Amino acid sequence: MRTLSADVLVVGAGLAGLTTARLLAERGHDVLLVERHSTLLATVRTTGIFVRRTLDDFALPADCLGPPIRRVALYPPRLGPPVVLESARDEFRVGDMGPLYVTMARAASAAGVRILLGTRYAGRRGDLFSAIGRDGPIRIRAAFVVGADGARSRVARDLGLDRNRHILIGAEEVFETAPGAEPATFHCVLDPSLAPGYLAWVVNDGEHAHVGVAGYPHRFPAGIQRALQRFSATAPGLGSGDRPGLDSGDRPGLNGGHRPRLDGRPAEVERRAGPIPVGGVLRRIASPQGLLVGDAAGAVSPLTAGGLDPCLRLSEHAAEVIDEVLRGRPDSLSHYDGAALRKRFRGRLTMRRALAQVRTPAMADAAFTALRTPPGRAAARRILFGDRSFPDPG
Repeated sequence: MRTLSADVLVVGAGLAGLTTARLLAERGHDVLLVERHSTLLATVRTTGIFVRRTLDDFALPADCLGPPIRRVALYPPRLGPPVVLESARDEFRVGDMGPLYVTMARAASAAGVRILLGTRYAGRRGDLFSAIGRDGPIRIRAAFVVGADGARSRVARDLGLDRNRHILIGAEEVFETAPGAEPATFHCVLDPSLAPGYLAWVVNDGEHAHVGVAGYPHRFPAGIQRALQRFSATAPGLGSGDRPGLDSGDRPGLNGGHRPRLDGRPAEVERRAGPIPVGGVLRRIASPQGLLVGDAAGAVSPLTAGGLDPCLRLSEHAAEVIDEVLRGRPDSLSHYDGAALRKRFRGRLTMRRALAQVRTPAMADAAFTALRTPPGRAAARRILFGDRSFPDPG
């Protein structure tokens, strides 16, 4: 059995893990990152929507970002007339997350991070951590561990930290789209028969269309795959040349088919699915042995399920705290306080509970009656276009 040593072991090579690992290595620490998948492309579980504040505050590679989106269309059940909101500013851009992860991994490696793909974290045993790699078991001696291993974090369990208990399940298909006459738009459908407790969506930026549904797992009577198939057949924001077909030979995604592009060649298709924590930032996200970042820490907006902005902000804060701890200031861990962050999400947690109770189309229609009023539209604009995002943890 191999034995490896590092100052910090990071588990998970998503946005949170790669960011935290790189920042720690840039501060001079020896960082080992393990990822159970053998390719970073397999770690993508997000639509990749970056909000304006993230784009303003973080240097993201421009070649990994799609065109800007200023327009949001909100639809009631049965795709009635939408409420359309348009901003004077660029509000969203969708990241091409696979290439973005690869770019971030290269930056982390250049900073000195050792990245082991195809290596599954297997737990903590006393002062050692264990993993199973391509060549067998590995023992890892590390002073600190970072759990960036997703909504159902094993690191959280091993450290005795809080774990996510309010979780949605989401599924999405991504395919190329032809430029259309309509502006780039984020389409959201509130229909509990399709997406119980959340939304169905189409993000069409003129280059790619992301078609997805999410909701509480136990409320999908025929399963989420069937719900996605139903939605794909009538989803808004897709031209006739862009809409997926319904038979297995033409429909992208779940049945393994591809939609032909306009030039006759098959379009590139991605399929994504995974859990989405929506219970807010967990209260206990740090211990003397390690801490949690990203989805593992519940750092996702309870209402919108947007997780990329909180992921980056909390990862930066985590790197600062770990750096201080490793330099002999263990009291710095007290600043990594999920309970303090959680207090700033009381309003959105309340709205999350309200959205979870929308169980019938009639209830959704009633919500849209309020949304069509001037106060309702103003509230929607504040949520979608406001400057408030994840609070700066520092």
